[in-house]
Amino acid sequence: MEYVSVRTKEAIAYVTLENTKQHNTLTFQLIEEIDELLQNIAKERKVKVVVIEGGKKAFSAGHSLQEIQTRSQEDVLKLFQRCYQFMRTIREIPQVVISKVEGVAVAAGCQLVAISDLAVASESARFATPGINSGLFCSTPAVFLSRNIGRKKAAELLFTGNLITAEEAFTYGLVNEVVPSDQLDERTEQLAKDITKQSLEILEIGKRQFYQQLQMEDFQALNYASDVIAANSKHPDAEEGIQAFFEKRRPEWPSEKESVKKA
Repeated sequence: MEYVSVRTKEAIAYVTLENTKQHNTLTFQLIEEIDELLQNIAKERKVKVVVIEGGKKAFSAGHSLQEIQTRSQEDVLKLFQRCYQFMRTIREIPQVVISKVEGVAVAAGCQLVAISDLAVASESARFATPGINSGLFCSTPAVFLSRNIGRKKAAELLFTGNLITAEEAFTYGLVNEVVPSDQLDERTEQLAKDITKQSLEILEIGKRQFYQQLQMEDFQALNYASDVIAANSKHPDAEEGIQAFFEKRRPEWPSEKESVKKA
């Protein structure tokens, strides 16, 4: 792959955007590469967490305006439809996706942070949806931005194009934590490790349930959640986890033992 690389450490996959000369713009090729990579990670089920990282100066500058300018409207639509599929992949894979943000995350780069399940930012990180400054309103980033932070603040970012600091992004709920740059790797890895001790099958159930219920009315969501948790309670990993709780020991997930046997 030309614009994306991956390395694994224990049960964590670090996916790095490698289009640094263009500030990690989400070109059609980069989107295809990272989407294919994430789908393979999902199928292999060897890791439990995916960390997406960019460069020190730019996490991602969003879509390439040059690519948009030189394509027909039909081809621009295909670009955004391909990005739509990439966003769906992030949402639908069983692994928890963490954005590790250093430098700027703007436009679709900000969208990538917003669609991720979790995000950790360095103090030097900056966020914006500046498309309006170029006459191209950030319509697609607006979707997940407005589902992460309050409506008024989302509207302000979208209509002004102004940058916000990492601390502001934390205050408004766009990122989970802000740390000094020299602690970003360590803190992101620790957060990932806090997740990798869990069962991947239960993470998958929980991730699906979490996003499904967000779109429902309160008691519709509770009814749905009741069905999910009842079925979850009889999953072998849940039965082992509950037994381990009573026996005051660490669970040994049956699903992972089965995966080792198959491998």
